[in-house]
Amino acid sequence: MTVAIATWNINSVRLRLPQIVRFLKERRPDILCLQEIKCPNEHFPIAALREAGYAHIAVNGQKAYHGVATLSRRPFAEVETLSFCGKQDARHLAVSFGVEAGADLAGLTLHNFYVPAGGDIPDPQANVKFAHKLDFLAEMRAWSRRRRGDGAALLVGDLNIAPLETDVWSHRQLLRVVSHTPVEVENLNAVQAAGAWVDVVRAEIPPDQRLYTWWSYRARDWAASDRGRRLDHIWASPALAGRVVAAEVVKEARGWPRPSDHAPVVARLKL
Repeated sequence: MTVAIATWNINSVRLRLPQIVRFLKERRPDILCLQEIKCPNEHFPIAALREAGYAHIAVNGQKAYHGVATLSRRPFAEVETLSFCGKQDARHLAVSFGVEAGADLAGLTLHNFYVPAGGDIPDPQANVKFAHKLDFLAEMRAWSRRRRGDGAALLVGDLNIAPLETDVWSHRQLLRVVSHTPVEVENLNAVQAAGAWVDVVRAEIPPDQRLYTWWSYRARDWAASDRGRRLDHIWASPALAGRVVAAEVVKEARGWPRPSDHAPVVARLKL
C-alpha cells in the first residue's frame, strides 16, 4: 500500500479553491500541504475541503500574507506550530499521526514550511527581506540538527530556493537572482545536511534532468518559454527515504484557469 503526499504553494487558498478541489478530485492524495494561504484560520474554507473528502485540516494562517495548512483523509494525533526569527508570520505547521490513522502512517511527523522569499536584492545589508531569509535558514538549520534522528519524518513546502543548476532555466543568468544565489544554496544545503534529509524528488528524478515547480506570472507564455525554477521540495528522514517509490511535478496545474504560479509536487511512499 502506498501513501501520496503533495505540497503546493497555492498563492491564496480562497482565490484558488476551485483549483484545489479539482486537484484533490483528480489526484486524490492522502495528504496535501499548502503554503501561502493568505488568510487567517477563521477564514480558511474548511467546509468546502471537507466536502472534497479531507475531514482533517490543520491551519496556521495569517491575514493577507504567508500561512500554511495541511489537509488529510486520516486523523492527526498532534498539531504543532513553530515560529522563527521572533516573528509570528505563520511559516510552519507540523502534524503527527498515531495508530488511529492506520499502521502505514502511525509514527509519521510531517513538517510543512514556507521559507521567506527574500525580496529582489541578494544583499543582506541592503535588503532586510534577504537578511530575514538567511536568518530563517540559520534557525531552520539549528532546528533540523536538534530533531535529527527523531524517526519517520517528512519536510515539505515552498523553500524558495532552487539548489541545483538543473533546478533553474539558466544557472549562469540566475546566479545573482534571489532563489538561486550561492549563499542561499549553501544555507539550504546546510539545513538538509543538519537533519540528514534526503531530497526524494531528486532521488526519483535524476539531477541531470531539468525540473521546475514555479513559473513567473510575468511570462507572456510561461509554457513556451519554460523559464522555471524548482522552489518546492519534499525531503524525507533517513528512516523514510528508501520508501519513496515515485515523485512528480503536476505541471499541468500551472495551466489551469486563474492558476497559482507554483505547481503541486507529489511523492508516493510505501509505508
